[in-house]
Amino acid sequence: MTEATRRLADAGVESPRVDAELLLGHVVGRSRAGLFTLDEVDDDAAARFGALLDQRADRVPLQHLTGRAAFRHLELAVGPGVFVPRPETELLVEWALERLTGLDGPIVVDLGSGSGAIALSIAHEHPGARVTAVERDPGAIEWTRHNALARAGKDTPVGVVAGDMTDPALLGEFDGRVEVVVSNPPYVPDGAVVPREVADHDPPLALWGGPDGLDVVRGMLSVAERLLRPGGHLGIEHADQQGTALPALVRAHGGFTDVEDHVDLAGRPRFTTARRREG
Repeated sequence: MTEATRRLADAGVESPRVDAELLLGHVVGRSRAGLFTLDEVDDDAAARFGALLDQRADRVPLQHLTGRAAFRHLELAVGPGVFVPRPETELLVEWALERLTGLDGPIVVDLGSGSGAIALSIAHEHPGARVTAVERDPGAIEWTRHNALARAGKDTPVGVVAGDMTDPALLGEFDGRVEVVVSNPPYVPDGAVVPREVADHDPPLALWGGPDGLDVVRGMLSVAERLLRPGGHLGIEHADQQGTALPALVRAHGGFTDVEDHVDLAGRPRFTTARRREG
């Protein structure tokens, strides 16, 4: 394991030891803790482990190699064509769940759902919520549907809709009825330098948001205002450097009040929330 860790570290992987252990655990069917009692690795497993190390050293995302991504209380299927959910987004889900506390059958819309991480977590943790996941990318929505189907029978079903979060006619049947609209939209400014795992493997439609990263949000705000009931809640994830610009954009729109920005566990600006104006 020492050599595998060194190999990934030399390749610039941020968490080489953890990644090496997770890859070995994936090969031998054990958790990281279970590796402590692993006596030996047979030749076939060693060869598969080596091949996965090669790919990880070439900066293929760990989650693409294992086919799974942990998110809050769920494990989701991921792979080429879908954005890998990040731990930071779990805080946005926590905020949304707090807004839903005590409500029976609230309507929730997740715009730009990707793997379905946000939508499925809300459905799992607030039984009875009527959650709809919207995804535009034809490749990504196959993962949304796959994960939603995998959860069917375990949680309240999540509806999956192919659509553009900036479409003025999107989900017209929900106009003025939605309790929470939540989104992790594409917000990376064009030309920004991102890790190879992101640049080479995350789908472009999930990343790039125009010169300042906020073009998609500009188009989405009117859709969110239309969908939300008066007093309903909006939550939007953003990049570290957008902690001032995105709240200002939401305020300037005019349809929202109580605009507030929130930091992640590392103290970095992470998501903006607001309420639809009443009256």
